[in-house]
Amino acid sequence: MRIIRYILIVLSVFAVMGVKAQNNQDAWAGLNFYMMDNDTIKAEDKAVTVIFMGNSITQMWGGMRTFFKDNGYLNRGIGGQTSPQMLSRFRMDVVALHPQIVVINSGINDIATNTGTYSFDFTFGNIQSMTEIAVANGIKVILTSVLPAAIIPWRKEIRAVPVKIDQLNSAIKEYCTKHGYVYVDYYSLLVDDDGSKGLPKELTLDGVHVNGNGYAIMEKAVKKAIDKLLKK
Repeated sequence: MRIIRYILIVLSVFAVMGVKAQNNQDAWAGLNFYMMDNDTIKAEDKAVTVIFMGNSITQMWGGMRTFFKDNGYLNRGIGGQTSPQMLSRFRMDVVALHPQIVVINSGINDIATNTGTYSFDFTFGNIQSMTEIAVANGIKVILTSVLPAAIIPWRKEIRAVPVKIDQLNSAIKEYCTKHGYVYVDYYSLLVDDDGSKGLPKELTLDGVHVNGNGYAIMEKAVKKAIDKLLKK
C-alpha cells in the first residue's frame, strides 16, 4: 500500500504540472503555479516564517507528510524544476511573501539535464543568486545539500552522477562556511553505506526521491536548523 500511495503522489505531482503548463504561458518557470495562494497570503497579510524552495523532492514532501502543516511552513516546490527556473520565480514565491527564513534545495534536476546541458558554474551561480536576493531582502538562508543518487532513473545515460553531486555539495557547503549561512547536510544523513553513493533501498523507491522514512530524517535535521536560526 505504501508503494502504491507513493506512486500516486508522484503521478499527481506531474499531472498537476501538465495542467499548469497547458493553462498559462509562464509554464517554463512555473510563475503562476502558486500565484493564487501567494495572492491570498499577501491580501490577508499573513505572517510567513519559513518557505521551502525546491523541486519535486520538496513538492512531494508536502503531499506525503504533515511536516509543513504541523509547523506552519510554506512549500514552494515544483516537480522537475532546475535552478534557473527556481531563480526566475524566487521573487514572487519567496521575497514577496517576506518570510523570516528560506530553505533552498536545488541541483539534482540540473544534473539530470532537465532544462539543458549541465554546467556546475551555472547551477552553483543560480543557487548563489537566490541566496543573495534573499539576504538583500532581509531573509535568512538555509542551503541544503543535493540528496544522494547513484544514477538518474529518467536519464540513465548520464555518467558520474555521484561525482557531480559531490562537487556541487562541496561548493554549497564551502559557500555557507565562507559567508555564515546555515548548511543542512541531507546527503551525509541519507547516503547508502554500500559504496554506491546512492540512497538506501529502505529510504527510496526510485533512487532519487525519498519515501516517508527519508523525509523523517530530513525533517529532524532541517527543523533543528530552523529552530536554531529563528532564535538568532
